[in-house]
Amino acid sequence: MLIDVRGVGYIVHVSDRTLAALPGVGEAVSLYTELVVREDLLQLFGFPTMLEKEWHKLLTTVQGVGAKASMAMLGTLGAEGVARAITLGDARAIQAAPGVGPKLAQRVILELKAKAPTVMAQGVALSATVPDAVIEEAPVPAPKPARKAAPPPAAAARAAATADALSALTNLGYGPGDAAQAVATVAAETPEADTATLIRAALKLLMPR
Repeated sequence: MLIDVRGVGYIVHVSDRTLAALPGVGEAVSLYTELVVREDLLQLFGFPTMLEKEWHKLLTTVQGVGAKASMAMLGTLGAEGVARAITLGDARAIQAAPGVGPKLAQRVILELKAKAPTVMAQGVALSATVPDAVIEEAPVPAPKPARKAAPPPAAAARAAATADALSALTNLGYGPGDAAQAVATVAAETPEADTATLIRAALKLLMPR
């Protein structure tokens, strides 16, 4: 995509999910960006939330995961889906991304499972969007005045409930990994669950049997 920032065009690579959510040519949108610097190349990658950007940075720390594979995973699952799949050890979900095989999916889970709870706990703050940017498919006349993009209410509510439930469980003494796996399991089964429901159901999963 081509972003026109006050007359200067920037090519920004985005995931298929982000691309599908963008408004039409000339409409104002907002993205966080990550600049990848190589000897012979400078590339910008764009993300609708800081949460997705953080997951991109984490994913690319895994050996064999480049920017293309990371964007494929985020484009297929979204930031919350990636977090849930890694926390639950769901390699099949990771493999659903184009170009990601079983060995790479397992490596992603093994290397990032311990880090997932921290990012999940920060989900509310990191789900906020950033204002003031214009994205276009091709150069066009002067864009319309920028408008701030608001995060989807349902997604923001889910992120808040998940983060609050995870925080509550860790405050009760449960390990971050166990707590995150229990919350992710409940959230996957009942996406509409509020914080209280998530906590109650997660506690049942965490109780000794």
